[in-house]
Amino acid sequence: MLMLLELLKDGRFHSGEALGAALGVSRSAIWKQLQHLEAELNLPIHKIRGKGYQLAAPLVFLNAGEIEANAASLAWPVYIYDSIDSTNAEALRLVEAGCAAPFLVLAEQQTAGRGRRGRKWVSPFAQNVYYSLVLRIESGLRQLEGLSLVVGLAVMQALRELGVQGAALKWPNDVLVGHKKIAGILLELVGDPADICHVVLGIGVNVNMQQAAEVDQQWTSVQLEAGSAVDRNYLVAQLGLQLQSHLERHNASGFGELQEEWERNHLWQGRAVSLIAGVNQIDGVVLGVDHRGALRLSVDGVEQIYSGGELSLRLRDDS
Repeated sequence: MLMLLELLKDGRFHSGEALGAALGVSRSAIWKQLQHLEAELNLPIHKIRGKGYQLAAPLVFLNAGEIEANAASLAWPVYIYDSIDSTNAEALRLVEAGCAAPFLVLAEQQTAGRGRRGRKWVSPFAQNVYYSLVLRIESGLRQLEGLSLVVGLAVMQALRELGVQGAALKWPNDVLVGHKKIAGILLELVGDPADICHVVLGIGVNVNMQQAAEVDQQWTSVQLEAGSAVDRNYLVAQLGLQLQSHLERHNASGFGELQEEWERNHLWQGRAVSLIAGVNQIDGVVLGVDHRGALRLSVDGVEQIYSGGELSLRLRDDS
């Protein structure tokens, strides 16, 4: 099927006869493969008698050479998959297999993409960016402090470079445009964080997605915000450059170096919120974050500090 998709990716009409000749199969076999493409990859295909078959929109596949051409200073090996359960899961498997970090895992599609708190990350084929960068952590817990917030800053800046000027941050791991989610971050550790370990920086960005009935929250995409389709290879390159720059600052000076910048770009700074921790709810006003990236809330006039992977922040109805 992917060989057929390679022929169709230009978005032009191709006759069944020409496609069959190129692949050495019958026209009926081409028809069956087209049905599978529509069903399995959710790719709409126009079928017009006398003209042939055409993808509803052209496709540009992820390509390591094109990514490198747009970000020559990055020296990370890149592993690209057509379809995989999860780029984070594959990154962890590669760590276990002894693959030397840093390295990057990308996929055209995820069949079991996941976000924070076990939520499903909808991952349509060749529309978005599913990105997992693996780092080796040798300087202990200090190198991990505020790391997810640093990654958020890098993602936000990359999106702004591509024309999404409204991109801003929501503690701890989301990038929003207004009330709509455009990107999410999931960090996973393997090894001893007090000694030597690896961390997977998992990033999902809605790039050219224009509809997704499965998403259970408000969302948007780079294309919807910028008004035109985006070259995902260029986006991956820009994301890598931003991550490299922000991680270098973080490694040199800790999260404190980036704390003020993060707070300036926090969409809910000064807002009335509810912090959800399991069945418990804490109401307060966002003061900012501390030098470790923990949330600072004013609760009944008293500053409280909250951190942890299972916390969820929501705007209060009266905010």
